[in-house]
Amino acid sequence: MMESSQILIAGVGSLGCSWAKGAWSKCNSEADVLLVDADDDSFAAVESGRILRLGTVVDQLGCAALPPLAEQRMRSVSAVVRKIMEPVELVILLTGLGGGTGTGAAHEFARQARLSGAVVIAVAAMPFEIQPTRLEIAEDGFERLDKFAHVTVRLSLERLARQAREKGRTWQMGAEWVEDLVDGLVRTLLRMGLINLDLMDLRTIVEQDGKSTLLVGMGDADAPEQILHSAMMAPLAALNVGGATGCLIQIEGGLGMTLSQVDSVARLFTEALDSDAQVILGARVSEDLHNNMRVVTLLSGIVDD
Repeated sequence: MMESSQILIAGVGSLGCSWAKGAWSKCNSEADVLLVDADDDSFAAVESGRILRLGTVVDQLGCAALPPLAEQRMRSVSAVVRKIMEPVELVILLTGLGGGTGTGAAHEFARQARLSGAVVIAVAAMPFEIQPTRLEIAEDGFERLDKFAHVTVRLSLERLARQAREKGRTWQMGAEWVEDLVDGLVRTLLRMGLINLDLMDLRTIVEQDGKSTLLVGMGDADAPEQILHSAMMAPLAALNVGGATGCLIQIEGGLGMTLSQVDSVARLFTEALDSDAQVILGARVSEDLHNNMRVVTLLSGIVDD
């Protein structure tokens, strides 16, 4: 079982910092948090987290010039990052791409984190389609980030906004999905469960060849199809997960959760995978879930159509 200091939730850029603060608060500060930005506003309301200020000159230079400058500044604080990374085994990196700091600094931070020996799971938000310039910058940033992170989840702000509108919320409220994802991963690795997972299990899955992604589903413990539907509605960019060769699945349920319910959900979530897929299962009880179940699934070895 891991200790809280071994997991770092890192927010890079203003959207990443906002999500990191929310996720850190949701998992009751059971991991460490690091906020990286050029804008001091991103560091508001964080009393015990770490911050890395990349300077404010960045903001006056116009969008296109920002990523290289942010990357350079991220590189210049590598000694500080090395020190922060000493106890860390897993980094959950949250960022928005298309602007300056997220696009320029996220991949450089991921490179430094991976160099220190940590597993890096990145969640990167892609801009709205009506922002073609930002989208172009974001695509380049995503490619670089994908090179250094073990898993890079491509989050579509377009889909996030659409789903938020359907629930009568603003898209910024879509952070709930990110928070659930981070909370699920942190709980999975920090707490003892019915069936335990550890970092070696995580490494086994993320080191498969091909693309990777994460899904989160929630619903009634007796309605596994509802839970799967909820997971497939994730605000991710289109990726066909059928045929994945690696799957780490963590199931959480209330006090009444049975192993038969765990088995039904696990079977449903894994039936579309490659017949030789490596599946690692974890399960734990969370009193606050009552009759619901939450499933966090990490899929790897996904091949593009």
